[in-house]
Amino acid sequence: MSLEKIIYEVMHNIGKSGGIFLFQTTKLAEGVSLHIRKTTQFKTVNFSFKWRTPLTTKTAAERAVLSNVLQHSNARFRKSAEFRSYLDDLYGTMLYFDVSKRGGEHTVMLNVETVNDQYLSNQPVLNDVIDLLQTVIFQPNWKNGQFVPSIVEREKQIVIQRIESVFDDKTRYAQQRLTQILRPNHPASIPASGTIETVKEVTPASLTEAYQSMIDNDKIDIYVAGDIDVEEIQEKMKKAFQFKDRTPQKPTINEDSKPEKDYVKEFQDMKQGKLHMGFSTPVKFGDPDFPKMQIFNGVFGGYAHSKLFMNVRERESLCYYVSSSYSPHYGLLYVISGIEPKNEKKAIDIIFEQLDEMKKGNIAALELNQTRAMLVNQLREALDLPRGQIDIFDQYKDLDEEFSVELWKERWEKVTKEDLQQMASQLKHEATYFLCGKEAE
Repeated sequence: MSLEKIIYEVMHNIGKSGGIFLFQTTKLAEGVSLHIRKTTQFKTVNFSFKWRTPLTTKTAAERAVLSNVLQHSNARFRKSAEFRSYLDDLYGTMLYFDVSKRGGEHTVMLNVETVNDQYLSNQPVLNDVIDLLQTVIFQPNWKNGQFVPSIVEREKQIVIQRIESVFDDKTRYAQQRLTQILRPNHPASIPASGTIETVKEVTPASLTEAYQSMIDNDKIDIYVAGDIDVEEIQEKMKKAFQFKDRTPQKPTINEDSKPEKDYVKEFQDMKQGKLHMGFSTPVKFGDPDFPKMQIFNGVFGGYAHSKLFMNVRERESLCYYVSSSYSPHYGLLYVISGIEPKNEKKAIDIIFEQLDEMKKGNIAALELNQTRAMLVNQLREALDLPRGQIDIFDQYKDLDEEFSVELWKERWEKVTKEDLQQMASQLKHEATYFLCGKEAE
């Protein structure tokens, strides 16, 4: 089968199965929403709690430590081994915390996956899991009214090690440095786990205060997905999670944040150079042109068929890898590549050449079709997982429309090469960061 035929089949089949992925939403309290999706796709029941607050380095650090502390113990299971053993008894129920950021908000996530009771012949577990969630959230492992100092210190060190590990991953480190250069004093440059300095400042008292603020003040979204009785699970969740009304604080973003320098070169003990370039675009998530920008990124450098990959890597053999990525909540597009230091200028020149090609409209129909197919296929793969359904609905629920694969497929199909010319012309290069070995000094 030809590539064109494969692309057609992917698009056609997804179009036929592109249903609306609805979650039924009810309000548990002011600022607290419960979203339930009944689906027979999975043999598990999945829960996800998301607490959101404005992002700062302080809140990120506190909440990164907090998520670690809450994950490993609580008032019922004060030792991690006991907690894990109980989860094993619940037929291997998985429970974990994580942190992330989106736009100007920081998110603490509690995710749980457990087997559906209908597949158990013995003791059901759903009620036990909900009871455990209630314990984990509302009954932390405290001593004298605050978190245990030894546990806090241990988890601080783990978070610090996580932050330090970025330095050893030179690609991640270079990307972090580029973002710091591009958007200083801006949420885009704040790591989701904070900084080493702000983590060190966390104390049992400040962590207890951060926890209480999260419970009382954060915007909360709670998700349940699985083959469950919607009304029954609504009643169970309302009874178990009686959060107080709150008026969540809205984040503020410093839109005036701009780079002080447009080129920074740094040196470390390493062989392969890391060339990272940052561009800004006026198109952000939810804008009418958002689908156009998604297609632009795919054609420019998002996939293996992209202009950057085919020309910088395959044709010119100038890099070990090259790609672009679009950060729609910040209006930023990144180009990253691994190169020999001697190839820096030529690589930069050809990257700009490919952008110029898109400005001129030199875009093949196959490039467009391949990108459309890749986007739709990625969406389909995500929706094949319960966590994917939750995360996609969570991101798109604030738009004034019901999310469906068919809707986004149609939008991507409408994008023309003239649209991509427009996206390319709006793209503005703001900064380049080059990390290379000390022998290049």
